[in-house]
Amino acid sequence: MRMATGLEEIREVLASVKLPDGRSLITADVVRALSFDGGQVRFVIEAESAEAAGGLEPARAAAEKAIAGLPGVTGVWAVLTAHGNAAPQQKSPPDLKIGGHPKPQDGPTPVSGVDRILVVASGKGGVGKSTVSSNLAVALARQGRRVGLLDADIHGPSQHRMMGMSQRPASPDGKTIIPLKAHGVTMLSMGQLMNPDQAVIWRGPMLMGALQQMLGQVAWGQLDVLIIDLPPGTGDVQLTLCQKTELTGALVVSTPQDVALLDARKAIDMFGKLSTPVLGLIENMSVYVCPKCGHEEHIFGHGGVRAEADKLGVPFLAELPLALDVRVAGDGGTPIAAGEGPLAEVYSKLAAGLVADGIA
Repeated sequence: MRMATGLEEIREVLASVKLPDGRSLITADVVRALSFDGGQVRFVIEAESAEAAGGLEPARAAAEKAIAGLPGVTGVWAVLTAHGNAAPQQKSPPDLKIGGHPKPQDGPTPVSGVDRILVVASGKGGVGKSTVSSNLAVALARQGRRVGLLDADIHGPSQHRMMGMSQRPASPDGKTIIPLKAHGVTMLSMGQLMNPDQAVIWRGPMLMGALQQMLGQVAWGQLDVLIIDLPPGTGDVQLTLCQKTELTGALVVSTPQDVALLDARKAIDMFGKLSTPVLGLIENMSVYVCPKCGHEEHIFGHGGVRAEADKLGVPFLAELPLALDVRVAGDGGTPIAAGEGPLAEVYSKLAAGLVADGIA
């Protein structure tokens, strides 16, 4: 019969995880604030310096994986920190729990250090909104802008995969989250904070608490623009952001087909009722060009989004193609906008236009 897991068994696992110099996490005496409560294991790995912390990430990941396999363990939270950043004599592990109830606040508030906040929205899923968000963020960074990217699709995060950044961010004081950088963009996604195979089953208040933390408790630094990738639809996240955060405006993404435009109109109507400016519409999957023969095919129709923008009197910002390379690049963690070529140029042109118009 297998014995129940306790702190001693957890320490044995930590003692088996080797560091680059051959020592273990235990013999190197780098484990701090180890606790095991209600199936949740928490501990800090403290490096000598920020530079040394990078070399300990494989050990952190290995320890987290090994401990997760112990009987009775339902979650593992392992955080890397360094002497230069850590709070002295820390008595409790960093609390990176995301999704508590929101704290009361007055009207819309700014995000410290952020000049502009653009939300990228869609009326329905499957129109490529997250792909547009990641590529636009990278394209703006290549225009010389200081860019942040927040994945606010808490139930279905994808930006950590598209940006090639699954590493968990650090929290030196247990409250402030230090976001990581990928392709010149400072980013944070719920996918970096949760087990990738674990569903987020939260009601509205927990979603709102998570969103509040991901905006107010993250050290975004000085940004020219923060792009927020919204979940599809017109739900709690959209409502809370528009009412509680000072937004510059919204970019609405749709495919040309009538069904997608029906839902896009609802998103636009929502922003109007919440007094959030719609800064422009983007037509995604506008045209497919056969890579073998060059034949163009408008699989989802064409021009519907432009016509809708004209009807509503809002700017039409771009026609973005449907291309296999865009999908492959996103799945591989390097957005197409980070490279060169015609597809990258499409996003570069979109970003340049937003900068020229003072939107980003």
